[in-house]
Amino acid sequence: MSDYLAIQSAARTEKLRTWCAWFAGNVIMYVIVRATRHVNIVSTVTQALAVVVFLLLTVTALRMNSALNRKITAARRQVLGDDL
Repeated sequence: MSDYLAIQSAARTEKLRTWCAWFAGNVIMYVIVRATRHVNIVSTVTQALAVVVFLLLTVTALRMNSALNRKITAARRQVLGDDL
């Protein structure tokens, strides 16, 4: 049981770190876009790059969350004896 609790708390911590990194990456991209908003061509490029970065960060964060959820589910099944 303690192994399951350790895995669950580690996964919770990793989820928090994942979403904090997602937020930080998006804030950094927002600052870059705001800094270049008055330069015509650079502004367009950075806005397009911001959309791509947002999508990549979001997909990565969601995939990491899904992987952590699967790990927690497997640990819970092992502890409860529900291995299928």
